[in-house]
Order: sequence, then C-alpha cells, then structure tokens
Amino acid sequence: MEQEMNYQEAYEKEHLKCADMASRIAELEAKNEELTWKLDRIKNNPMWKMSKPARSAMHWVIRQKDRLANCGGPKGVIHKLGYKKREKEAMKQFGTESFPTPEQALAEQETVFPRMVKISILVPLWNNDRQFQIEMLDSVMNQTYTNWELCLADGSDEAHSYIGDICREYAERSKGRIVYKKLEKNEGIAGNTNACVRMATGEYIGLLDQDDILHPSVLFEYVKAINEQGADYIYCDETTFKSGDINKMLTMHFKPDYAPDNLRANNYICHFSVFARELMDGDELFRPKFDGSQDHDMILRLTDNAKKIVHVPRLMYYWRSHVGSVASGIDAKPYAIAAAKGAVSEHLKKHGYDHFQITSTRAFETIFKIRYEIIGTPKISIVIANKDHVADLQRCVTSIMEKSTYDNYEIIIVENNSETIEIKEYYGKLLGREYDLAAGQTMTDAETDGGILRSEDGRISVVTYKGAFNYSAVNNLGVKYASGEYILLLNNDTEVITVNWIEELLMYAQRADVGAVGAKLFYADKTIQHAGVVIGLGAHRTAGHTHYKQHRQNLGYMGRLCYAQNVTAVTGACLMVKKSLFDEVGGLEEGFEISLNDVDFCLKLREKQLLNVFTPFCELYHYESISRGLDDQGEKAQRYNRESAKFREKWKDALEKGDPYYNPNFSLDRSDFSLKIQ
Repeated sequence: MEQEMNYQEAYEKEHLKCADMASRIAELEAKNEELTWKLDRIKNNPMWKMSKPARSAMHWVIRQKDRLANCGGPKGVIHKLGYKKREKEAMKQFGTESFPTPEQALAEQETVFPRMVKISILVPLWNNDRQFQIEMLDSVMNQTYTNWELCLADGSDEAHSYIGDICREYAERSKGRIVYKKLEKNEGIAGNTNACVRMATGEYIGLLDQDDILHPSVLFEYVKAINEQGADYIYCDETTFKSGDINKMLTMHFKPDYAPDNLRANNYICHFSVFARELMDGDELFRPKFDGSQDHDMILRLTDNAKKIVHVPRLMYYWRSHVGSVASGIDAKPYAIAAAKGAVSEHLKKHGYDHFQITSTRAFETIFKIRYEIIGTPKISIVIANKDHVADLQRCVTSIMEKSTYDNYEIIIVENNSETIEIKEYYGKLLGREYDLAAGQTMTDAETDGGILRSEDGRISVVTYKGAFNYSAVNNLGVKYASGEYILLLNNDTEVITVNWIEELLMYAQRADVGAVGAKLFYADKTIQHAGVVIGLGAHRTAGHTHYKQHRQNLGYMGRLCYAQNVTAVTGACLMVKKSLFDEVGGLEEGFEISLNDVDFCLKLREKQLLNVFTPFCELYHYESISRGLDDQGEKAQRYNRESAKFREKWKDALEKGDPYYNPNFSLDRSDFSLKIQ
C-alpha cells in the first residue's frame, strides 16, 4: 500500500511538472504568435517598404559599429589587422618551404625502418582535369618513402579518355608501383574506391582524392609513426588551396589528436588517412549508402577498430578548392549532409546509444549537435562556495531555481567566513528560518543535522567551513554532504542562461567513458570566459582558456564553439562529474588552494583513461572572481606563482608532451589559435 502511495505521489509530481512545462510552452507560443502578427503588420505597411534603402544604409553603419566593438574598439581593429598579418607570415612555413631539401629528401629515401611496410594509395578516378591529374600523380611519385603502390580505378567517360593515357604513361615510369584499371562503368566514389581496394596489395591503405596533392615526406612520417608508436591509423593536418598553387592557402586545419566526441560531431580527421588493412571489416572500404559522406562513415568504423591512432601534427595534405569540389563548399554535394547524419547515427547505435538526436549547428550543416538520452532522473548536488556577496549568490541561486527545467537537484552552499548581516539573512530565507541577528543568534546556534543546515524540503543546505579560504577544501566539504549521484561544482558568481543547462551536462556525465563536463561561460559583455582549458597555455605555461574574450556569436576555430568536444580540462566554475569519480580521484587537491585545482582534477580523471568534455550548449554568465578578486598582484600573485610551480612539477610529463587537443603548431602565448612562427 505504501509503495502504491509513493508511486501515486511520484506520478502526481511528474504530472504537475509536465503541466507546468506545457503551460510555459503555451505562453511562449502565444507570445510568439502575437509578435509574428505585429511583425507582419509592420512589414506590409507601405511606409516600411518605401524606407528599405534608408534602413539598409543604417544597418550597414550598425554592422560596422558592432564589428568595431567586437574587436575591442580602434585598438582591437589594429590588433586584428596585426593578427592577420602575423598569420599570413606564419602560413609561409607550411607550403613549399616545408618541403625537404635535396639533402633531407635523400636522407629520408635512404632510411631503413624495422618495418618497411607497403602502403597502397587508393585514388578513384572520374572525369578529372588533365592538370589536376598530373599534379596528383607527381605528388605520389615524389614521395621520399618509396615502398608504395598507387591503385587507380577509372570510371571516366569517353570525353575524358585522356585520363587513361596519362595514367598508363605514369604506370610505365613507376616501375610497377602504379596499377591502373579502366572500369566498365562509373560506380561513384564508393564503388570506384572499392575497386581500388581489390587491386591493392599493401599492408596499409591510404586514401587520396584525384585532384589533391601530398607533401613529399608524408609517407615517410607515417611509416615512422608505424615503427615508433605502433600506429595502425594515422592522419595529418591539411589545408585547402586555390589557383593551382599550394602556397595560396585558404583554410589551414590544424587538428587535435584523436578525439571521439569531436569526430562524432564533425569529420575533423578527413585527410590524409592511412590505416592497417586488417582494420577493415570485409573487402568494402566505402559503403554506397553513405555516398557523399563515405569518408566520415569509414573513419568512424576504422577508428573504432584501431588500437593506436596517431596524429602527425604537420600540414601534409593539400586539398584543392575548385568549382564542384567539396572543399569549395558543402552546397556542391547537398546529399552529404543526410549521409553524414546516417553514418554518425549508425556509429552511435553500435556503441549502445538509443533515442539520440542529431541536428546541424549554426557553424555548418555537417557539424552536428548530438543530444544523448538521459537515463532516469538522477539527483544532482550543486555545490557553491560562498563568502558574503549576497547579491551575487542570490542571482546565482535564483537563476538555478527559476530557469532550470531539470528539478531533481539539491543546492549545497558552503559558507566560509562571511561577515555581513545581509548574507546571514539570505541564508535564513533560503533555509526557511529566521535568526535574531540583533540578539547575536547565528546559524550555528540553530539545530543542525551532522554539521549541515537544511531547508524543510531538503532542496537547499548550508554547511560552514571555518578555516581560511581554500577553494579545494571548501568544495570537498560540500561534496562530503552531497546526497546526489552527480556533483556540479558551481561558482557563486555565475548565472544560468540555458534553461536545460543541467541536462546538457548530464547527458555527457552519464557516459561511462566521460570524467568531467564543462560549460560555455560568458562575461557580462557576452564575450567568452571559458570554452575549454589547454594545458601549457599562457605566460606561466600551466593552463589557459581558449577563445578567450571572443564574442558570443563567434563560431570559433574551425567551428569549435559550436559542438561538444573533448578537452584536457574544464573550469571548476561549472563542472559536472559523477560523485563516485570525484571520490575515486580524491576530490580537489587541497595543495592547490585557489588556482589550478580544477585542471589538476581533470588531469587525474584523464589518468583514469576518461574523456573530459566541453559542451557549448550549456551556457552561463560568469562574473569572474567577483567574490575573491583576481590573482594578479601582491600576495595573490605570489601564491599563484607558487601554485603554478607546483603544477608544473606535478604534471611535468604531461606538459612536455603537450595538450593532445591543442595542435603544437599553435602559439602557447595566445588563446586565439594563432600560429606559432618558427
């Protein structure tokens, strides 16, 4: 009977929640309908139509003003122009200047590896341009590593019969390393590539597009990775180029090391993939049902099978941009969008995920947001450290309670040496208690439950930490009293923006392969405070935030501000993690009293072979360091220096290896993905 009553009570609670949500949605829809009607009335007004030229001129002026503001004013414009000049200078080192000298080429040609593996490069051909064909073939013939074969399956029509003539000529010059076959009919990229597979005899397979160009040393670097690291899947950095000149680069893509969440959201690996043939499932490399995004499907499948995926952080693939190529825009192949969604969907199902959603983002049609199913309604313990600053804490707590669509949470405020009457009154209000402060009554005089004061409904608790401020110790104490399955560390100077912020964090925190999950945080002026942490970044060479102070609407480097991705660390200002994992790694290291404790915590999770995730779909304001101030002067600066030295010593090996998700071609002195100038 009691169990039935509990079920009934739970049902009624959920029913009320759904009814409330439906009411809120109905109100928003009604408001939207009203605004749409008003907008239509304005647009249909003859005076509105006549004023279009004046409005266009006005909007142009506003856009220029906004661009100026987003750059930080005139100084920012100068800075941006300087950035472009610096990047243009840095680009020179990645074109033909990066090619080996005759002496270097000879040394590479004469290198004998323990495993001189044979690499079969597959190129499906179809109606290629004559010059493109020749340049592609030359880039293979000029490789400094010579144990390769080039498999060409040609589906070109009669009007492009010169393709066969060119290929046969090169085959004669290649001493048997080029294998050419004219197909009876064109079977598309998938079918033609699979024909290449049947021709290949190498231990490793490489994929090259018919109109692209390889760096002369790329195979040498790949075989080096195979021998030194046991790589069975290798890829490199790439660039698009125009006008037949690889030095005229359009977009340079410097990639992270293998990052499964990045790959699900976006085929960042793309070119130039070389892999052990044994990774293939059967004889088909590409599947026709994913034509248009067959490479994304293939990479997802092969990296799943791989034991050692190695990223060679050198720009060694040149992707030609011309009319009709994917490099010139996704509009050239619109069916690729549906194919890419299908490939990611099949991959997720293979990994046991159900009821997920895949949608395109504002960055690009094939850069995806993946919404994972949340299993159950686990309790979330939100831990907030606080000292005075009643307005900040009230704004934070109010935003949680008024905006959150997820309601199974508790808020644990860890009080640390507050002095004002106002904050104590606010605590009393939150707890549903009244204190006679004039008579000297304090919270600790009230009845406590094991050192913690709880509101009647148990939703909000206050626990007192009496020692000197130590961010790690304060939060560890809060977690000690947490009753939830998940911990959400939250600064008191934050404010919720995204109503489903908890769900956006929880969908990743629930995964067995994930450690910490972090949010996208903004300053009050809507510029970015946090979008993931890179170790080694900054003057202290400890850790820093990427995309720092970029505007909220910025897409980020290669769209990175628009999709969930793997990062080395996230800030503790908003960090969700399973309570069991928090306890397993010993919580926050109390030797890092104020700084770097969150980065240290995330690195401990990575030692457990767990992924840390940054999601841009959970957004909050972070009015950084309002309550404690910045660590940039006096004793605070000295303390930060001490903690930085401690961090560099503890994580010396990790810092020397570099951040796996931040390409070593980027400067560690800046947070805007500026290139390092050699």
